Amino acid sequence: MKIAVIGSGYVGLVTGTCFAETGNEVLCVDNNISKIQAMKHGKIPIYEPELETLFQRNTKANRLHFTDDLAEAVAFASLIFLALPTPETEDGSADLSYVLETSTAIAELVQDYKIIVNKSTVPVGTSDRIQEIFDAQSAVEADVVSNPEFLKEGFAVQDFMKPQRIVIGSSSEKAIAQLQKLYAPYMRTGNRIQLMDPVSAELTKYASNAFLATKISFMNEIANYCELVGANVDQVRQGMGSDIRIGNRFLFPGIGYGGSCFPKDVKALKKLGNDQEQPFEIITAVDRVNTQQKKRFTFKIETHFQKNIEGKKFALWGLSFKPGTDDVREAPSFFIIETLLAQGASFSVFDPVAIENTRQYFGDRIVYSSSPNDALNNADALIVCTEWNLFRNLDITFFKNNMRKLLIFDGRNVFDPQEMKAAGIMYYSVGR
Repeated sequence: MKIAVIGSGYVGLVTGTCFAETGNEVLCVDNNISKIQAMKHGKIPIYEPELETLFQRNTKANRLHFTDDLAEAVAFASLIFLALPTPETEDGSADLSYVLETSTAIAELVQDYKIIVNKSTVPVGTSDRIQEIFDAQSAVEADVVSNPEFLKEGFAVQDFMKPQRIVIGSSSEKAIAQLQKLYAPYMRTGNRIQLMDPVSAELTKYASNAFLATKISFMNEIANYCELVGANVDQVRQGMGSDIRIGNRFLFPGIGYGGSCFPKDVKALKKLGNDQEQPFEIITAVDRVNTQQKKRFTFKIETHFQKNIEGKKFALWGLSFKPGTDDVREAPSFFIIETLLAQGASFSVFDPVAIENTRQYFGDRIVYSSSPNDALNNADALIVCTEWNLFRNLDITFFKNNMRKLLIFDGRNVFDPQEMKAAGIMYYSVGR
């Protein structure tokens, strides 16, 4: 099939590359000319495990192409995927301007039947609004389908190639048949396509992310209570997770969720409920707890130093909001750095892939280290914000010889408390 993917960000590039991997001809579109030129020269703009290999293979096979010309893409493709940003607005709602403006531009260009597939995370009713645009402005037939993505950063290629489910929201038998054919190569071990109406498909995306965020915030509240009563959250988590009704995923406590999805999707769903005078009370609490969790962890640091942060140097490991990605959007590390910088602290930071994205935000306000150990030199404390595996084996000897103080604030429970105690390191974690 000939496919155009409008938007070459995280979702768009993974989608286009993985479609090309199953033999489709794919044209990725973006209005960022420098990004398009970089991809034409073989450089991908994001870090995602396994994506580089697929990207290079399919560009060399002449199945994956790039352009900044929307008209070229519309003329080329029979299926047009929208993978556009829907950022959070001031009131928490999703900004649909990119989706609606692009849909209008496509509607003015189409000359024959097209299937418009929306992968962007959008409020309920957006597919209907896009369909109305095409019905009003296009002289030819077009079907709009809701096909939300469920890609985990760090596992996106695996999630796309071996999906747990494919949600297709449409009432058009013609469009459904085409999408079933498109996704057939990913269904070799069983048909996991779920057909529903567009509104239900749109809500499925929000509900899924909000529920996962709820598990995280719930576990963080349990961890906070564990600290007060002397319980060990790791043992509680294991006891809970062994119940198949609960499951053991998303039960790890820490310093809150971040990234491009959970924060904005939780707020957007909360706003949608308020607009219908049906408040999401649980979701409101989830959002509040997540904000408080970052503040609570930072307060531990401030309290240890008796609010005297001026002149303190912190080593910080992990900048991305989770391991396996260079995404720093809504990363808890940024909140901690900003809060302590404002009190006169300095930072030497390390992350295996997120340094450049961090540099774009902080500039020369912090020091960027070339290795985890390099960040430790003459630091008053180590702060761990992302649970990258390379952080798990702390070089105790180097730590003792190069730190000003033997002190760790572990926001992701990377280290074992007993090992830290045996090494003579003062150690703060979450819920233990």
